[in-house]
Amino acid sequence: MSKKKKTSSAKQSAQSKGTDTKAETEKKPNKVTKPSEKYSIASSSRYIRWDTLDNTAKLFPVIAGEGLTNVYRISVTLTEEIVPGRLQEALDMLLPKFDGFNVRLRKGLFWYYFEENGKPAPKVEEETLFPCRFIQSTRNRNYMFRVTYYERRINLEVFHVLTDGMGGVNFLRELTYQYLRLSHPEIREALGDQLTAGTSLNLEDSFVHNYKSAKPSGFNREKAYLMKGRRLTNGEFGLVHGYLPIGQLKEVTHARGVSINEYLAAVFAWSIYRESLGGRIPKRAIRIAVPVNLRPFYDSITTKNFFVMVSATFQPEKPEYTFEEVLEIIKTSLRSQINKEHLEDLFSYSVSNQENLFLRAVPLPLKNIVMRIVYNWSALANSTTMTNIGNLTVEEVYQPYIERFHACLAMSKGQFLKGTICSYRDTLVFTFSTILADASVERGFFRKIAEDGVEVTVETNGIFND
Repeated sequence: MSKKKKTSSAKQSAQSKGTDTKAETEKKPNKVTKPSEKYSIASSSRYIRWDTLDNTAKLFPVIAGEGLTNVYRISVTLTEEIVPGRLQEALDMLLPKFDGFNVRLRKGLFWYYFEENGKPAPKVEEETLFPCRFIQSTRNRNYMFRVTYYERRINLEVFHVLTDGMGGVNFLRELTYQYLRLSHPEIREALGDQLTAGTSLNLEDSFVHNYKSAKPSGFNREKAYLMKGRRLTNGEFGLVHGYLPIGQLKEVTHARGVSINEYLAAVFAWSIYRESLGGRIPKRAIRIAVPVNLRPFYDSITTKNFFVMVSATFQPEKPEYTFEEVLEIIKTSLRSQINKEHLEDLFSYSVSNQENLFLRAVPLPLKNIVMRIVYNWSALANSTTMTNIGNLTVEEVYQPYIERFHACLAMSKGQFLKGTICSYRDTLVFTFSTILADASVERGFFRKIAEDGVEVTVETNGIFND
């Protein structure tokens, strides 16, 4: 296992320059909804577009704050230095084309809702702080995303109320394309400034669209084992990137008869069991929340949130386990849940509450109280989260200018270490984000993968002790 030099972004901080979080779908013809035709309110001489929050997004404004930001980051590293003014120009040109990003959050009597923003795009700034900070919209021209840069890297950070990773990837990729067209006039002259054919602008609430009937809650609310320990100081946010050759990783997973996701979830559970628990039998299960992109199951191209969480569960019950035993347990746990029927049960419970006429009539302040209680009750049901935003692809003309992608997640209640996966070309990047000072779980994770025959290169943002 080799170790890279710490990123220059980290040098600027241990003011972290984290290089960096949901899902890639097959290319389909561009499908555009026009919310302005469905929802609008008169304002002097023009109409202001407005839209509802999707079923999952309704929770995020209720629980978000400085300590629980619900922000993820996706970043792209180019082969050339970023020109700030050019990046700002690219954002200014792109934002009006994305109704799903060109909004501000408003508070109604019964629910939050989106309203067309109408202000200039957020100011692009050089990164000087840690990733995934709370987005204070009133200091960001009322937008719920930010764009920063550092050397060759463009960072997009998104408040989850807007969209999941697929929507974030859509926006960042088009922003990168627009920036490269401005940087290379020959590309712009050949292609113009239109969006690529595979970029969706669809704003359907696919939860409601695909909901069929009310179901009992299928979510596990038993408390999970939680990793604790000394935290990083002064608001520091640790990042550890592991670069894994996809070809070697596929050889390992094929030989074991598992998918890459199943293998990495099992290695994660194994490293928690060995490094955090020391092989002890815990009172509570190690449970890894795994977001599942629902779009392939329902042929959806929405850019709103459309995912549910399943949990890869490992409950140690004897003094010693081999990795092979843990891998089989995790594989069985995931495969028993990732099927259309079960996934539909999970989101149908939430949608049925949203559609209940009595609950819809409850004023927003009372809804907020109930949602906070339910969230605090259920949030501790998982030890951590591991999300895979997929195998990212770019148009061939832009490939010579794009080196890699990264992604990372903010912390949530009880979860102080998380993992994010993204792939580009022949490399998979597994990124740990954490506020814990002890990086033994991360070291154990990459050590195990290296032991299995995969060449691992590790890079950090420089805040951990070597």
